[in-house]
Amino acid sequence: MSRNRAEIIAGALVLAVAAAFLAYGARFVDLGGAGSDAYPLSASFRSAEGISVGTDVRLAGVRVGTVTALELDPATFRARADFLLDPSVEIPDDSQVAISSEGLLGGNFVEILPGGSPFNYAAGDEVLDTQGAVSLISLLMKYVSGTEN
Repeated sequence: MSRNRAEIIAGALVLAVAAAFLAYGARFVDLGGAGSDAYPLSASFRSAEGISVGTDVRLAGVRVGTVTALELDPATFRARADFLLDPSVEIPDDSQVAISSEGLLGGNFVEILPGGSPFNYAAGDEVLDTQGAVSLISLLMKYVSGTEN
C-alpha cells in the first residue's frame, strides 16, 4: 500500500516539474509565430532554397515575422512564400524582400530591405521586388571553372 502511494507521489512530482518547465519555456519562446494580430504578406522568388515554414523574417537583423507557407506557383514556376509580420512594423510599399544567409555554415532567412515610400503594404499584399536565394555551390563552381554564366 505504501509503495503505491510513493509511486503516485513521485508521478505527481514529475508531472508538476514538467508543467513548470513548460510554463517557464512558454515565457521565452514564441510558439505562435508572430502573434495572433500579425498581418500577412506574400512574395514570390525564383529560388526559395534554404527557407521553409517557420523560417524567420528579419528587418535590420531583428525578427519581425515568420514564414507560414511555401509553395510552387504552377503558372509562373516560382516559389511563393507567405509570411506573418508583427503589426507594429509597417513596411513601405517599395521595399525589397530577399533570401539571405547567416554565413557560410548558417541557415537562411527572409530579409526585408525597407524602401522610402510614404505608403505601406496592407494585409494580404504581395511584395513584387524580390531576390531569391544565391547558391554558394554554383558561385564556387563559376569561380573554379572561370566562367561568368
